[in-house]
Amino acid sequence: MMIKLIALDIDQTLLNSQSKITKDTKIALQRALQEGIKIVLCSGRPLAGVSPFLKELGVSGDEQYVITYNGALIETVSGKIISKQILTNADYRRIVKYVEAHDMQYYVLDDNSNVYTSNHDINRIAVVQAWENSAGIFVRTPDELPADFEIPKAAIVGEKETLDGFEKQLKQEFSNDYYVVRAADNFLEVMHQNVNKGSGLTQLTELLNIKPEEVMAFGDEQNDLPMFKFAGTAVCMGNGSDLAKENADYVTDTNDNDGIAKALDKFIF
Repeated sequence: MMIKLIALDIDQTLLNSQSKITKDTKIALQRALQEGIKIVLCSGRPLAGVSPFLKELGVSGDEQYVITYNGALIETVSGKIISKQILTNADYRRIVKYVEAHDMQYYVLDDNSNVYTSNHDINRIAVVQAWENSAGIFVRTPDELPADFEIPKAAIVGEKETLDGFEKQLKQEFSNDYYVVRAADNFLEVMHQNVNKGSGLTQLTELLNIKPEEVMAFGDEQNDLPMFKFAGTAVCMGNGSDLAKENADYVTDTNDNDGIAKALDKFIF
């Protein structure tokens, strides 16, 4: 079956350990683009956080797409929103009330890429996210924001050992009502219950009349599993988690050793 769409996680997948796209990976993806294959970045980041990489790859216009906030928004690369499923103000307040009561550090994102937290001692991960997304970071309580303030996602952040201790209780508290996923060592994310990368890909491919077996997905972590389940060919990076590798059809080389380019050579070129 011919591959018509390549779905790519960004951090630790498209980007190497220096947060760069390697030369051979860029060449391979640009070749795929020239052959008419859709290149769709699927990330927990907002559009502002993925735009530099779209530009670098030459992916542009209203005929190319991106899945942001782990599937909460599906957009054209030029910013036209195709689909949006986000958390209400009541959801936002519930999450903040819980994490504050349990001394968890967190931030939330609005749909303009801005970062908000009520933590006065802002966690370094939140600061890094704001910098990576070229966004502002605002210290605000829910009462200091508009009554209609809504969020695509919340992220509980911290060092790996800290989040290891929080993960079980957070999932017990919220999993019945929301999608809760350990996106990486430093992130526990909470989103709309119908949101994940797989549901985002499902909606987008239905719009484009592309079949699951015509999709190749690359990832490295738990939040990539829904798109692994959807895609006809699921490829885990060599640096990926054991769980991601177990759920992939193929394990390629690492993000530092052109794993994407090598898999494209094997399956497409």
